[in-house]
Amino acid sequence: MQVRSGSFIEWLVPLAFIFCAGWVVWHMPAFTLDFYPPSDPSEFDKLSALFNRNDVTPNMDGLLGGFADVFDWLALILLPLFAYVGVRTVQRAGMEFESWRAVDKLAVFIGRVTMMLIVLLTGVMLYEVVLRYVFEAPTLWANEMSLWLAGFVFLCAGLYAMQQRSHIRIVLLYDAVPRWVQRIFDSISTILIVAFAFFLIYGGYGEAFDKFYRWETFGTAFDPPIPATLKPMVLLVVLLVATQAVVNLFSDWNKEELNYSSDDLDEEEIERIKAQVGTDDGAAGYVTDQPNLAKD
Repeated sequence: MQVRSGSFIEWLVPLAFIFCAGWVVWHMPAFTLDFYPPSDPSEFDKLSALFNRNDVTPNMDGLLGGFADVFDWLALILLPLFAYVGVRTVQRAGMEFESWRAVDKLAVFIGRVTMMLIVLLTGVMLYEVVLRYVFEAPTLWANEMSLWLAGFVFLCAGLYAMQQRSHIRIVLLYDAVPRWVQRIFDSISTILIVAFAFFLIYGGYGEAFDKFYRWETFGTAFDPPIPATLKPMVLLVVLLVATQAVVNLFSDWNKEELNYSSDDLDEEEIERIKAQVGTDDGAAGYVTDQPNLAKD
């Protein structure tokens, strides 16, 4: 297994994926009107008016007489292509968990996308701060865009945390029992996660589909479709988390020992930190002696 990360393509593909996903999401009413238009004329007019207001390329005609133009279709086609390339090219970093099945690669790629979303979120916030406090010209969209991106970051980070086994655990009892008992604990927790995901999806599907189909917006000046996107995204991520939990169970089943009481440490990173701060025996002794000197 290759343990290398940070190549140019590994960061370029998530950015391209985000761009295509953003384009498709922003123009989703066009695809809804083309594939499954509302039967109610008032709902149809409302959705078409929303699309015409937000269309980035309003002067382009839709393909085959529809609403989605060539750029919309290009983004829709490239979206799964970039996802495939991203899953194929993503590589495990030295500090990441060693499990590397196909589902693990998908979760790590989504983790890379989440990292780039954090960069974009920070850029939006800095842009708003500069405009507001330097040029005294605040935007109408930065606040809602920050909330929107933060919602996706929160959800997608949960999937990455599940794949990395870095979610919060109470391991006082888990680490004290033999491995065969740990397997029972793992099975019970996985069953509970799958059951929670099933009931959440079963109970929330109707509302999520309704918000998505009506393309419910936030009701502000910018008016992004936060309810229409985040509600279905919650169900999708919960499904992926449950799937990842099952994959984790099978991946860890044959391991002879699992101990979560201490985090796995990246020895190379520790050595680099020591070299940067110049840690040696004298420095270590000086640092450890400081509380005693202060007490004296």
